[in-house]
Amino acid sequence: MKYFDGHNDVLLKFYFEKNKDSAKEFFNGNDFCHIDFPKILKSNFCGGFFAIFVPNEEPDDDFFKRMINEKYDFPLPNKIDQTYAKNATNEMISILNNIILQSNNKIKLCTSGKEINECILDNNIAIILHIEGAEAIDKDFKNLYELYNKGLRSIGLVWSRNNIFANGVPFSYPSSPDRGEGLTDLGKDLVKICDEKHILIDLSHLNQKGFYDVAKISKQPLMATHSNAHFITNHSRNLTDEQLTTIKNSQGIVGINFATAFLRRDGRMIPETSLDAIVEHCDHLLKFLGEDHVAIGSDYDGAVVPNEISDLSKIENLYKYFIGKGYSNTLTEKIFYKNWNNFLQKNLI
Repeated sequence: MKYFDGHNDVLLKFYFEKNKDSAKEFFNGNDFCHIDFPKILKSNFCGGFFAIFVPNEEPDDDFFKRMINEKYDFPLPNKIDQTYAKNATNEMISILNNIILQSNNKIKLCTSGKEINECILDNNIAIILHIEGAEAIDKDFKNLYELYNKGLRSIGLVWSRNNIFANGVPFSYPSSPDRGEGLTDLGKDLVKICDEKHILIDLSHLNQKGFYDVAKISKQPLMATHSNAHFITNHSRNLTDEQLTTIKNSQGIVGINFATAFLRRDGRMIPETSLDAIVEHCDHLLKFLGEDHVAIGSDYDGAVVPNEISDLSKIENLYKYFIGKGYSNTLTEKIFYKNWNNFLQKNLI
């Protein structure tokens, strides 16, 4: 069983570990990342969206701990400087390029669905370069074209903070995603440019008004790389049934997020979480989207995940769990990699 992932933050882990040789740590394996090359081999990982997330200049070390309470409502983090974001983004691209360079052609940066499919058929690892939050892009979009030339093909307009393009949804439980205003005029222009350049737009972390702004403007099928069902877990980061219906009508796709705060009915970010929670969200997404439009966006290296799938090497536990819950091999294969591959072949051109 192959596995294609809609979202991971392993580049951020290496960005924080500046004193380490990232390529060496990646290929030899390590104990601080959910994803590395030995884990890739064990999991039959065939590719994924590798996110570049620029942290605040003073990262919040207590972030996940505050999400274990019965209720929480975080203020949105402060905006970050565009020059700082650009430099950090380029540093993470360099980390990725160094890993690719030392992979002996086993890992490839792909800019089209055709290239991704060829990678999978050749048993290589297909990488899509994604930015989670568009802070590295300037108001004149000059940096967008520079990043495009470096291989960028997927953009989340925001992480959960505001920028010049859109408003992020806060980390809040219980809460609706209807928090704050929608896209700015620059954000609407960015969506139009992404459509023209065939850059995918990720709706995860975007608030409800921004979501519907993108849905109105973009001609692309809607994509949420790592989001869950609000009906199951009443968290601001999850998608309402109305949003899921909008995604379905666009022939879009949603990747199930393993972050336990978005899986558990009590909204707590703790690893003691049953895989039943993933199945519950998956069942709900399948009900609204159909079996060809539900996938996985793990959020590995960016969240607390259930103990039974505590890193990529244990992803087979989830496959076996799905089968044990009555999912067919055909459906599980779609969720694990075929739906992403088919979506990208159609829409990343």
